[in-house]
Amino acid sequence: MASIPSPPPAVLPLSTPQATTATATAQQTSAIRTFFTGVSETVRTGFANRRPWPEVLDRSAFSKPESMSDATHRIRKNYNYFRVNYLTVITSVLAISLLTNPLSLVLLAALLAAWLFLYFFRQSSDPITLFGRQFSERETLFFLLISTVVVIFLTSVGTVLVSALMVGVAIVCTHGAFRLPEDLFLDEPEPQNGAFGFLSFLAGGPTTASQPAVAVPARA
Repeated sequence: MASIPSPPPAVLPLSTPQATTATATAQQTSAIRTFFTGVSETVRTGFANRRPWPEVLDRSAFSKPESMSDATHRIRKNYNYFRVNYLTVITSVLAISLLTNPLSLVLLAALLAAWLFLYFFRQSSDPITLFGRQFSERETLFFLLISTVVVIFLTSVGTVLVSALMVGVAIVCTHGAFRLPEDLFLDEPEPQNGAFGFLSFLAGGPTTASQPAVAVPARA
């Protein structure tokens, strides 16, 4: 009796290193594009909701607060109304401080780029290899944390950031304490869970159709 020939074994498709690298690069590029698109859309939406600057600087609406509690009440109400303008002022002070300290700006930009490209945008299946040695995920994170501590606390970056934040907050609190809020009518809900206008994409809450999301690849 003639034997029935057995079917040839199935050939499993194998991914080449070039294809894997191309896929990882495409995913990283897509994540970067999505991130910056989300930031751009969120900033644009926040600026669209800011109050007119002539209203912020209306000299006829300024007066000395009667007490500390009155000043606190004014700051709270003015912040709810002018929060996008206030955050713009603080951001502008930070930008001016960094631009007048080029070394701090370069160090901070390098630190931010390291976190984005070595941790957030890098696929966990794509390890870092340097000088013939492959670094694990834990080693990469440890290196980034140490670099952050060194840049923030052992260079001028921390001093510049803290000083700029103190100046910006002082300007905002002074304006909020002396600006009469009686003519302000808040026609939108107050921010929840710490979501501040155009910085709401950092709040980490669930996204909606009207709020651009910043997609960051999940870590393994």
